[in-house]
Amino acid sequence: MRQYFIILLLLVMPTNLFAANEGDYVVMLHGIARSSAHMKPLAEYLEHEGYEVINLDYPSTKYSLEELVEQINNELSPKLTKDKPVHYVGYSMGGVLVRALIHKHLPAKLGRVVQLAAPNHGSEVADFLQDNWLYKKIYGPAGQQLTTENKNTEELLGKVEYELGIIAGNRTIDPISSYIIGGDDDGKVSIKSTKLDGMKDHIIVSSSHTFFPSNDDVQQQTLYFLQHGTFKHE
Repeated sequence: MRQYFIILLLLVMPTNLFAANEGDYVVMLHGIARSSAHMKPLAEYLEHEGYEVINLDYPSTKYSLEELVEQINNELSPKLTKDKPVHYVGYSMGGVLVRALIHKHLPAKLGRVVQLAAPNHGSEVADFLQDNWLYKKIYGPAGQQLTTENKNTEELLGKVEYELGIIAGNRTIDPISSYIIGGDDDGKVSIKSTKLDGMKDHIIVSSSHTFFPSNDDVQQQTLYFLQHGTFKHE
């Protein structure tokens, strides 16, 4: 009787319950002036697909990129207790920090990396606002490092020598920022700025910058790249 009960219990339990404990790690980093709550829709989506998601919070507006990398690593390292691949998903400035984190603190089993609307070559909006007192107050030291002319970050970020997929957006709800950017963009970051030498794949989705983590196409393409190392192109 006990055996039948166990079999029945296994049949009715959610199929992803055990997978969530055994799946690869996915480390997620939010954007500047955001929190892990902004990444929650994507985190839950990947958890449902069986990944063990580590959705980190970090003080994005208080420190420089260099300082943030060390703080993130100090918080992350104790959480990576299992011998399995570690994938990374970074949104906006979080995507830039993912590159720096991998370059400085390479995990033993690096998996795949997905950047979401990351300003890899800086943002024209940051160029325009960098001397504004309110921008400085809100976005802090890291905000000053997101300009297009900042060459000091190249050594921090390193070369792309891993499987990197980049998702860019082409919709905007911020016409003023889009006017400043002056090209195809998501309202904060130009499509051109997202691209990198060494990237494995690049795809453009119909999404504005703000709503990337909750966008269905972004979620599905992120999952597909983590699984296959390429995006699902039509």
